[in-house]
Amino acid sequence: MTDQKTDNQRVPRDFHARPADEQALFLNETWCDHCQALGLGMKDPEEYELFGIVFIEGRCVRCGEPVLTELTEDDFDDE
Repeated sequence: MTDQKTDNQRVPRDFHARPADEQALFLNETWCDHCQALGLGMKDPEEYELFGIVFIEGRCVRCGEPVLTELTEDDFDDE
Protein backbone atom coordinates (compact mmCIF):
# COMPACT_ATOMS: atom_id res chain seq x y z
CA MET A 1 0.00 0.00 0.00
CA THR A 2 1.37 3.44 -0.94
CA ASP A 3 0.51 6.99 -0.01
CA GLN A 4 0.81 8.21 -3.62
CA LYS A 5 -2.29 9.30 -5.49
CA THR A 6 -3.59 6.77 -7.98
CA ASP A 7 -3.38 7.70 -11.65
CA ASN A 8 -7.07 7.06 -12.25
CA GLN A 9 -8.27 9.83 -9.93
CA ARG A 10 -9.21 13.20 -11.36
CA VAL A 11 -7.04 15.91 -9.77
CA PRO A 12 -8.69 19.36 -9.96
CA ARG A 13 -6.62 22.26 -11.30
CA ASP A 14 -7.42 25.99 -11.36
CA PHE A 15 -8.19 27.02 -14.94
CA HIS A 16 -8.59 30.65 -13.82
CA ALA A 17 -4.99 30.71 -12.55
CA ARG A 18 -3.85 30.67 -16.20
CA PRO A 19 -2.99 33.99 -17.86
CA ALA A 20 -6.02 35.73 -19.38
CA ASP A 21 -4.75 35.35 -22.96
CA GLU A 22 -4.21 31.62 -22.46
CA GLN A 23 -7.71 31.23 -21.00
CA ALA A 24 -9.17 33.08 -23.98
CA LEU A 25 -7.31 30.83 -26.42
CA PHE A 26 -8.65 27.66 -24.82
CA LEU A 27 -12.17 29.08 -24.50
CA ASN A 28 -12.39 30.34 -28.08
CA GLU A 29 -10.40 27.81 -30.13
CA THR A 30 -12.30 24.63 -29.32
CA TRP A 31 -13.47 21.77 -31.50
CA CYS A 32 -16.98 20.45 -30.93
CA ASP A 33 -17.45 16.81 -31.94
CA HIS A 34 -21.22 17.29 -32.05
CA CYS A 35 -21.22 20.41 -34.27
CA GLN A 36 -18.11 19.20 -36.18
CA ALA A 37 -16.72 22.74 -36.14
CA LEU A 38 -13.77 24.70 -34.73
CA GLY A 39 -13.86 28.00 -32.91
CA LEU A 40 -17.41 27.85 -31.55
CA GLY A 41 -16.29 28.49 -27.99
CA MET A 42 -16.48 26.73 -24.65
CA LYS A 43 -18.29 27.76 -21.49
CA ASP A 44 -18.05 26.48 -17.91
CA PRO A 45 -14.41 25.36 -18.17
CA GLU A 46 -13.13 22.81 -15.69
CA GLU A 47 -9.43 21.90 -15.67
CA TYR A 48 -8.13 18.66 -14.21
CA GLU A 49 -5.36 16.09 -14.49
CA LEU A 50 -6.11 12.43 -15.14
CA PHE A 51 -3.57 9.68 -15.88
CA GLY A 52 -0.87 12.37 -15.88
CA ILE A 53 -2.61 14.31 -18.68
CA VAL A 54 -4.11 17.79 -18.23
CA PHE A 55 -7.62 18.31 -19.63
CA ILE A 56 -9.91 21.32 -19.97
CA GLU A 57 -13.55 20.32 -20.23
CA GLY A 58 -16.57 22.51 -20.78
CA ARG A 59 -19.69 22.90 -22.90
CA CYS A 60 -19.98 24.04 -26.50
CA VAL A 61 -21.39 27.57 -26.68
CA ARG A 62 -23.48 26.64 -29.75
CA CYS A 63 -25.03 23.27 -28.82
CA GLY A 64 -24.21 22.77 -25.12
CA GLU A 65 -22.61 19.35 -25.66
CA PRO A 66 -19.41 18.53 -23.75
CA VAL A 67 -16.11 19.58 -25.33
CA LEU A 68 -12.75 18.31 -24.15
CA THR A 69 -9.27 19.67 -24.79
CA GLU A 70 -6.26 17.51 -23.96
CA LEU A 71 -3.14 19.54 -23.30
CA THR A 72 0.06 18.08 -24.71
CA GLU A 73 3.68 19.13 -24.48
CA ASP A 74 3.20 20.78 -27.92
CA ASP A 75 0.78 23.24 -26.28
CA PHE A 76 3.64 24.55 -24.15
CA ASP A 77 6.53 24.54 -26.67
CA ASP A 78 6.28 28.29 -27.32
CA GLU A 79 6.69 29.20 -23.65
